[in-house]
Amino acid sequence: MRKKKSSIVTLLFMLFISLIGIAQETKVWSLKECVDYTLENNIRVKQTALDVNTADENLITAKGNFLPNLSGSATQNFNFGSFINQDQRRISTDSRGNTFGLNTGVVLFNGFQNTSVYRQAKLGIESSKLQLSILKDNISLNVVNQYLSVLLNKENLKVAEDQIQVTKKRQEQIKELVDSGVRPKADLFDVNAQLASDQEQLTNVKNNVDLALLSLAQLMQISHRGFDVQDMEMKLPAVLLEHKSADDIYNFALTSRPEIKQAELNIEDSELGIDIAKSAYYPTLSFGAGMFTSYQHQQGQDDVRPIIDPDNPPNIILIPNGFGKQLNDNLGYNFGFNLNVPIFNRMQTKANVTRAKINNERIAFALEQEKQDLRTNIEQAYADAKAAFNQFESSKLSLDAQNESFKNAQESYNLGVMNAFEFEQVRNRLINAESSLINSKYNFVFKTKVLDFYLGKSLTD
Repeated sequence: MRKKKSSIVTLLFMLFISLIGIAQETKVWSLKECVDYTLENNIRVKQTALDVNTADENLITAKGNFLPNLSGSATQNFNFGSFINQDQRRISTDSRGNTFGLNTGVVLFNGFQNTSVYRQAKLGIESSKLQLSILKDNISLNVVNQYLSVLLNKENLKVAEDQIQVTKKRQEQIKELVDSGVRPKADLFDVNAQLASDQEQLTNVKNNVDLALLSLAQLMQISHRGFDVQDMEMKLPAVLLEHKSADDIYNFALTSRPEIKQAELNIEDSELGIDIAKSAYYPTLSFGAGMFTSYQHQQGQDDVRPIIDPDNPPNIILIPNGFGKQLNDNLGYNFGFNLNVPIFNRMQTKANVTRAKINNERIAFALEQEKQDLRTNIEQAYADAKAAFNQFESSKLSLDAQNESFKNAQESYNLGVMNAFEFEQVRNRLINAESSLINSKYNFVFKTKVLDFYLGKSLTD
């Protein structure tokens, strides 16, 4: 009975473990999936997208400046004691009354201020969209860089695993030679120590892979549990062959990069700011119109009013004067124009115009600085890409030479001509050459991705 219960518990435990494994199944992400997901879900991207929505609302507000306003009013009044009624007679009684009004107005001219504000609002939408584009480009480049870092560490992991297999194979060979008396036991100690060192290096490389995956997952703002990326075939780009100099890339980026376009829009915006400041020098002309009516009721009395009897003058008769009748009789209209001419406002307008001009000059310098930064970044990126390409070519030649040297050293070691220490020196140089080639390859790929970034090419191809 106990055995049966134990079997059931074991079965349930295994089922639980399998369910956990299914729940934590690893999702393998491609580079495009990583970039697309990050751009869609990144909090900073969402915040910047809201700035675009705010700019849209600013444009609606600017359009509204051209439209007339319309407002209505209503009051309820209570009067006690002596007061002047609607017939302009003083009476001494309690009363209550209502007034109703409808007013509208529109600015006909205010120094073209509304026009400049409207144009500024349109520029604001374009600027917000460009800022969103800049942010997405930078995030995409960061994701690509971190993705390549994961692949780099994975390749280093393969090298470390291969070296352990090589060391284990040599350990078996040395053990056989030691057991047969051909090699001293010290050689076995040396290879065991080397295997332990290789295993330590493998642990370090595994940690680097985990840390690179963690950094990528954090950049994507997702959990690192069950997270992994797809391997990619690294095709070495030909961007350096397509463009003979950094000037080619700079000239293209100068007309396409959103940073430059945004800086140019800022200049237009500042020029409109000058126009807005100058508009205070001009008179303002506005038009207004309204309608008004009222109702009055004396407490405890009927709504009537006295008039001369048309059939029997000069006798006075009372006629109904209810709510609707009073509203109709008291209805009045008005319209008019208002002209406001500025004469002196304590030098405020002059100071505002001067500040706007200074701001325009500052922004013009900002555009020149943006262009200079762009040139500097592209020239540096191009130089880095050339250096990375040269380093990659040198690393290939070095690896080929180290492979030949290792083959020769292995033969010498097997023949007893080379001792274990000398052999390990040659093997370490081979490992370093392999690692150098991997690093130079990924460094070159990323540097050319930076050039693709400035050329407006897809970073996920």
